[in-house]
Amino acid sequence: MKVVMVYESMFGNTAALAEAVTSGLADVGAVVALSEVTSVPAEGLLGCDLLVLAAPTHALTLSRPASRAEAVSKGADPAHATRGLREWLTNLDVTLSATATAPRPSIAVFDTRMGKGRHWPGSAARSVERTMKKSGFAVVSRASFYVDAVAGPLAAGEHERAREWGRSLAELATRGESVSEVGDPPQSVPL
Repeated sequence: MKVVMVYESMFGNTAALAEAVTSGLADVGAVVALSEVTSVPAEGLLGCDLLVLAAPTHALTLSRPASRAEAVSKGADPAHATRGLREWLTNLDVTLSATATAPRPSIAVFDTRMGKGRHWPGSAARSVERTMKKSGFAVVSRASFYVDAVAGPLAAGEHERAREWGRSLAELATRGESVSEVGDPPQSVPL
């Protein structure tokens, strides 16, 4: 199975989890290409079976230029503020249309968010899921992972939970099932 992981990360937390998910996918034999959203080669998406999208939650949704600028003012690397997943998704259909004969990949999405906001209604992953479904993609899984503060660190146990979620994605993508939401740690991940 060929997997492409595209992530946005301002403080490195989403990047660390993207690496953990990638490790979990590799554990079950997937070949994974990991790319930060500002440097995704369009041709790298062609022919992938699963596209995993990851972003931090900013103001209950995907980041915007203003929220990325605010993150920079709080210490994030300015190089990560040039483009977010929101902007990248606007070109996804054009990129994938270049090979209309290839089937569209299944989609899995995750976000990072503040642990104290676990029960808030919005998340970057939900925003991506809605966008992808409107574009006709099958979203097979959605997850939220938690940080203790804006700049991190990751909440206890999130790194291993992300790796387990990655292991579960290959089977979900193969079956093409509808969304399996992974939220708080007590919830189980379907295997």
